[in-house]
Amino acid sequence: MSKKIKVVTIGGGSSYTPELVEGFIKRYDEFPISELWLVDIEEGRHKLEIVGEMAKRMVEAAGINCKVYLTLDRREALKDADFVTTQLRVGLLEARILDERIPLSHGLIGQETNGAGGIFKALRTIPVILDIVEEMKELCPEAWLINFTNPSGMVTEAVLRYGNWNKVVGLCNIPINAVYEEAAILNEKPSDLFFQFAGINHLHWHTVVDKNGVNRTDELIKKVYEDGEANSIVANIKDNRLIFEQVENLHMVPCPYHNYYYYTDKMLAEELEDFKNHGTRAEKVKKIEAELYELYKDPDLNYKPKQLEERGGARYSDAACETITSIYNDKRTTMTVSTRNNGTIKDLPDDCAVEVTCTLTGKGPIPYNFGSFKPQERGLLQLMKAMEELTIEAAVTGDRGTLLQAFMMNPLITSGDVAKQVMEELLEAHKKHLPNFFQ
Repeated sequence: MSKKIKVVTIGGGSSYTPELVEGFIKRYDEFPISELWLVDIEEGRHKLEIVGEMAKRMVEAAGINCKVYLTLDRREALKDADFVTTQLRVGLLEARILDERIPLSHGLIGQETNGAGGIFKALRTIPVILDIVEEMKELCPEAWLINFTNPSGMVTEAVLRYGNWNKVVGLCNIPINAVYEEAAILNEKPSDLFFQFAGINHLHWHTVVDKNGVNRTDELIKKVYEDGEANSIVANIKDNRLIFEQVENLHMVPCPYHNYYYYTDKMLAEELEDFKNHGTRAEKVKKIEAELYELYKDPDLNYKPKQLEERGGARYSDAACETITSIYNDKRTTMTVSTRNNGTIKDLPDDCAVEVTCTLTGKGPIPYNFGSFKPQERGLLQLMKAMEELTIEAAVTGDRGTLLQAFMMNPLITSGDVAKQVMEELLEAHKKHLPNFFQ
């Protein structure tokens, strides 16, 4: 009799969970999951019940031999797990609204994973993830942790550096979406191209080579800019502001989030206009989520609805399922994930987390060696990695001085006096979820 496979999803009441379930269903032949445990907290009980019942309908409709469990008891769920996925949001969407609203009210970028908001999402998330890791050491010491909680790179590094847990993979949907979008631009199948990504989460670059060994990167850049303005693959970034000459000189394709650093003024102006007329991005997401949960209540709905794509984060959950399947079967799928650097990028510390193209094996990700960046990429990359290291340290220690240093280094926080004021306001706003800063 084959071993039962147990997967635990922490943040199981997430609106993304139906995509995760769909991913396991379509891979059942190679990954015969027998138990899926969806875990949430008391505040998320209502969503967990809605999503959980829908997950049960999806599994039943697919005719697979998998039992779905719903629980608020994390320890019960983690016992003897094979894989643990994390898709949690500490403080729920209300916390994200504060992360965006408070910086914007001071004329700073207000964004979920960048600038002041991104720092505070990390501060709230990292202690919770490290608590989960400690429970995994006790209850499922052989399990893999597959994280797609943002900021994914910082969370992954915290697990490696402070959790001393090596069986972790960090995921982001930006590289996955780029592969599909850019293959279409080049009129190729994704499987006929090799994309090499290198950098850190939400700050990476990549090149594209076809199956004949021809570098197609410059051709791709020209095609992207043919209409004079490159479209973005990110739901909350309207379009690409990077000028053609800049990208052409890189001979690499930058991540859409580079817009925040190279065109801060334009991005801020757009955000402030949206904020004035429509509220924050988080408030829009909250409305979309409310509509999704109403859909999920339909007792006849037993498949992932198309409206989920409007939520942003498309292909996240599918990437998680492919990562798990590849590790389980030593499948050696090529994917871009966050993992320990170990010399892959020479410009960054060996023990930090990087987001790079890897082969996913039974022993985890094996990165493709990248080497060194040119100065035009290296400068920003090293600055942001140092800022991440300070943020992670502050999250673990609760040291306000360390946190202030992270704020002062971040290019999206432009004034020392404003930095201190925004930092203090966000600390007070999130006091409930940041106990180590208030001891």
